[in-house]
Amino acid sequence: MAKLLMWFLGVFFVFTKLVDCYEFEEFFYNKTEGAFLESVYGASAAAPPPLMIGLTIIHGAAARGAVCLDGTLPGYHIHRGYGSGANSWLIQLEGGGWCNSVRSCVYRKKTRRGSSNYMEKQIPFVGILSNRAEENPDFYNWNRVKVRYCDGASFTGDSEDKAAGLQYRGKRIYQAAMEELRSKGMRYAKQALLSGCSAGGLASIMHCDDFSNSLPHTKVKCLSDAGLFIDANDVSGGHAIRDFFGGVVKTQGLQNTLPRTCTNHLDATSCFFPQNLINNIRTPLFLLNAAYDSWQLQESLAPHTADPHGLWHDCTLNNERCSPSQIQFLQGFRIHMLNTVKRFAASRQNGLFINSCFAHCQSERQDTWFSDNSPTINNKPIALAVGDWYFDRSGVKAIDCAYPCDRTCHNLVFK
Repeated sequence: MAKLLMWFLGVFFVFTKLVDCYEFEEFFYNKTEGAFLESVYGASAAAPPPLMIGLTIIHGAAARGAVCLDGTLPGYHIHRGYGSGANSWLIQLEGGGWCNSVRSCVYRKKTRRGSSNYMEKQIPFVGILSNRAEENPDFYNWNRVKVRYCDGASFTGDSEDKAAGLQYRGKRIYQAAMEELRSKGMRYAKQALLSGCSAGGLASIMHCDDFSNSLPHTKVKCLSDAGLFIDANDVSGGHAIRDFFGGVVKTQGLQNTLPRTCTNHLDATSCFFPQNLINNIRTPLFLLNAAYDSWQLQESLAPHTADPHGLWHDCTLNNERCSPSQIQFLQGFRIHMLNTVKRFAASRQNGLFINSCFAHCQSERQDTWFSDNSPTINNKPIALAVGDWYFDRSGVKAIDCAYPCDRTCHNLVFK
């Protein structure tokens, strides 16, 4: 009897671990985060080491109740500007997926994505955060800030789950960070750019007008990198990304905090999709996105739930392994993306750079932001396109021809 009990407990333990693993992979997003980010801070052997910037905890956030999922105080990294950039500010909202259930948020609060206890004490500033003119020609000497992400809902939540010990306070974190940065000189800024990648790119869209309103005497624009998450059918005809976002909205009660300009006529889940927000943003906004976004391919279009037999597995890891029919499906996704930005692109104040690459977060990687062999559209790399748009040197509405025409892409290949 004792042996039978031990056998049962062993089976139960393995089963629970499998369930935990399944939920982590399917609902936490960060299954491939390491692969996506491993080259973000990378550099060639000949390149000088990147600037390392320490973590600053926002102690004033406590009075606001602006805390991470686990109740710890949020933080940011700042490198001061100088010279002509001393009174200019670039704020980057960190990305890193979402949690869409109590269980996945409980898991997340034990990581750097849910607790400042686990955040790196120093991070490298590269790409759009680099302090070298040869790596970041227009923003290298600005005050550059990376606001850490530890709420799991793109800095939008404002609720709690006492029973689970979870604080969904992303909106308060954003407000506390901006208040502290204004006290450190940002309130006197002559020009500012709010940026973000992935979940941070979505956040930069969500908070674009708020950011502009908080700096009424400043030239303000916003940049969303890899934040154009599309409400599209997956490879099974289902709605994997809508179901996922629906979980985020429900878990964190976002129906109360998402933009009223959207929720007044659409359901809350629809208002977590940027395609339903961008046309109502008054502040100039630049969308930087890969037409075949690698994260959306892996986690939105062909997640395991939509591809249980693994027919898309090789394609999601390496675009060169996609079959003609799979490429045809992805061309349809690209057309869907382009259709969603038509009205947005018609505005003279907005900017666009959609290249036909299998990539994600191109402003944070040095090789894709600005280097000798950066991706280009019409021979213009991303950094110069963003700079031309921000400084009104020229309008930028750059849309690449369809895959495989672009030979400048840095396509992400996963093991």
